[in-house]
Amino acid sequence: MPPTYVLARDHLQRAATILQGTDQRSRQLRHIIERTIGLMEEVRSEPLTPASNVLELDDYRHRRQ
Repeated sequence: MPPTYVLARDHLQRAATILQGTDQRSRQLRHIIERTIGLMEEVRSEPLTPASNVLELDDYRHRRQ
C-alpha cells in the first residue's frame, strides 16, 4: 500500500476523531469522513487487473515482497 494512501487514511481517521461534537454539522462531516475511509478500503481490496500483458517492474517487486 502506497505511503500516501496510509497517510491520507490516517489523516481522515484523526479528523473523524476530532469531530466528536453532537451538532448536526459535526455529525454530517464525521459521516462523510467515515464513508470516505470505507470507500478507500473497498478500492484497496479490489484486485488490480492489468490492462495489458506488460508488467511494470515496480509492481513486480512489490508483489514479491
